[in-house]
Amino acid sequence: MIAMHVRSLHIRSMYTRSKFFLRASGGLLLAGVALLGADPAWKTKEVQRWTEEDAKQVLADSPWAKIDRATIVRKQSEDERRAGGNMGDAKGIGYDGLQKEKINVPKSIIDLIKPEPKAPPRPQLPVLVRWESARAVQMAEFKSGGFTPPTLEGEGYRIAVYGIPTADVKGDPKVLGAPLKDNAYIRRDGQKDVKPISVEVFQQEDSMVAVYLFPITAEINRKDTNLEFGAIIGRIAVRQSFNVLEMQFQGKLDL
Repeated sequence: MIAMHVRSLHIRSMYTRSKFFLRASGGLLLAGVALLGADPAWKTKEVQRWTEEDAKQVLADSPWAKIDRATIVRKQSEDERRAGGNMGDAKGIGYDGLQKEKINVPKSIIDLIKPEPKAPPRPQLPVLVRWESARAVQMAEFKSGGFTPPTLEGEGYRIAVYGIPTADVKGDPKVLGAPLKDNAYIRRDGQKDVKPISVEVFQQEDSMVAVYLFPITAEINRKDTNLEFGAIIGRIAVRQSFNVLEMQFQGKLDL
């Protein structure tokens, strides 16, 4: 009861968050800075004339690729885990590799009567959210020679989340991604959320990437103007908006 009364979270620093993410995204952020005032390559150049840096900008900082500061949601208590029929800490994708949270237990009666401090903001993890089905992205991946997730079966909109901490799991990518399927969406104003057909998870050198396949029958078009991609990956809550009107390549909507 004492611990519950005075519970406060002590957030340890992310294990080396900035270094981890730069490596997880293949160093794309470093190369994704455009000259001030210059029009981006995907608007002004033919693909054949793209430099490696042009391609990396498409992959890291463009209408199809955005950095999201994903929120790390709190761990469930032991009581909450038991109530859900689970025992021990949750493990796996979106759980492994995150910082530990410490519960401060009062050391004296003074600690007990102190006002409970305001909870600190939830920790965040930078992840890269990218439309893998966009032709501009595919051209840029070919040009840069960077990591390209294996093609998912079926036609549709493919959205990848890069920078997920490596988990101690092995297996078929579809089996690994199956638990993530019900916790993702594409949201548009005035329309029903679009749910993914399937999800696959792939291992990179020192991080993981989850690729979501959404049905082509969603028929996203310019009238949608803006949309939001959201996903819960273990304790990692991703929420990123995209401007559909900006997602144009070679004169066509490119998703």
